Amino acid sequence: MLYFLSDYTEGAHPKVLAHLCARNLVSLPGYGDDADTGAAKEKIRAACGRNDLQICFLVGGTQTNRIAVSATLRSYEGVVCADTGHVNVHESGAIEHSGHKVLPLPQENGKLSAAALAEYMDAFLADETNEHMVRPGMVYISHPTELGTLYTKAELSALSETCRQYGLPLYLDGARLGYGLMSPASDMTLSDIAALTDIFYIGGTKVGALCGEALVYTRGNMPPHFTAVIKQQGALLAKTRVVSQQFDALFTDGLYWEIGRHAIRQAMRLKKMFTDRGYKLFADSPTNQQFFVMSPAEIERLRQYAAFETWAPLGENRVAVRFVTSWATTDEQLDELERVL
Repeated sequence: MLYFLSDYTEGAHPKVLAHLCARNLVSLPGYGDDADTGAAKEKIRAACGRNDLQICFLVGGTQTNRIAVSATLRSYEGVVCADTGHVNVHESGAIEHSGHKVLPLPQENGKLSAAALAEYMDAFLADETNEHMVRPGMVYISHPTELGTLYTKAELSALSETCRQYGLPLYLDGARLGYGLMSPASDMTLSDIAALTDIFYIGGTKVGALCGEALVYTRGNMPPHFTAVIKQQGALLAKTRVVSQQFDALFTDGLYWEIGRHAIRQAMRLKKMFTDRGYKLFADSPTNQQFFVMSPAEIERLRQYAAFETWAPLGENRVAVRFVTSWATTDEQLDELERVL
């Protein structure tokens, strides 16, 4: 069986595992107060071109989103996002469970625009009853989006400026950030992300790590006593080294970027295989998530050979499906997929 379900169906990149094994018997303090965690933070700061970033390491994406959002918002505030946003659709109400409402807005190609945000904020502020409403307290986006699309630097700059205009912190979910930044369609760097957002995270789980995300505060804005905030939510890992050592490996000798480039190359080959055979795109993604339109019969036939995700029913005997590549996607796997197509 060929697996294209997601970018975390395998364990970890061999270089990440090798680094964990090499450091396994080294005795280190817990809770992030260790030299290896410090080294990983310095490598991330260097990659961002900033030495003032505040960084902490968490285990998974939903955990990171919940902590970042709930620690930023006041009790009467909610988080604005695109209606397709991960926190709105695929996190089982994790944000709402923290006591904060998700405020979804219409999107275009998975992206929230500065114009849509401004229109929403103007309407909210003009409403004389807004003291009785959930107040927008921050903005959430992801890069890449749920549809594998990318914000341009101009789009992110406009959104960042609009957020500042209305006093809203801008938070970027970077679960697949390595794939987004390595796409030929991207005109942004990690330094741009750090400059244009207030909070973002660098995803490890989906980009070569066993688990782990690096949450970054860009303006000296990490909440006070943040370790206590994390621990209250059951997310403080005593062996923080388990995550930080993986990021140390990912940000050594350009491994994070190498992983991203490889997955994108494989995704572009996969896209061409499908489109050459007449399959239509559900979303034109330049990243490692690829979306196609199939009939139920085609899905049933192909599932004899490959694992992939059905994304959304489209009616008229059509279904959107998703194929995902990663650091582990080989040429041989794509050869076999091409054969069975």
